[in-house]
Amino acid sequence: MSAPARDELRRLHFINALFAQVTGHDLYLAQQIKEAIAFSLAELEEQTREHPEFAAKYDTAFNSSAASLLEKFFAGQPRHGFFHWDALSTLTSATPLFARAELMTGLKRLAPYRESTLLVTNLRPALLPPDKRATPRRQREYEEALAYTRELAAARTAPSADLRLLFL
Repeated sequence: MSAPARDELRRLHFINALFAQVTGHDLYLAQQIKEAIAFSLAELEEQTREHPEFAAKYDTAFNSSAASLLEKFFAGQPRHGFFHWDALSTLTSATPLFARAELMTGLKRLAPYRESTLLVTNLRPALLPPDKRATPRRQREYEEALAYTRELAAARTAPSADLRLLFL
């Protein structure tokens, strides 16, 4: 399987998982959502065809568009809480102190809801930058950040609440 075909398949499964409440895990519906997002990024997609080194930029834009679409979907559901934390929003967002503060802000906003979604984006690129080597130290910091986020969400969410924690 070629790299572009593998990327398309990865994006399709990503959209299917992210929008499971909308698609009901129907790949045809997920394909339509993926195509709509890709259509909104048509110019960048064309540039990526001409310059394969733009693939990471396209992936970032695709993920950002998917996150925005998901945020709009949940905004229309008053009984379902939604919070999006972008670990690359500032240079210090992914550091433990600032990550805790930003995640706690989100968890406080989600506390009144019985069902909620916490979307975490760009944690991997924040701690394992694509233009730098994935050293054992960086890899360990990333694994610790994932575990910390999961543990914090579990500790600060009521047992009766249904929190979906999504990493993108």
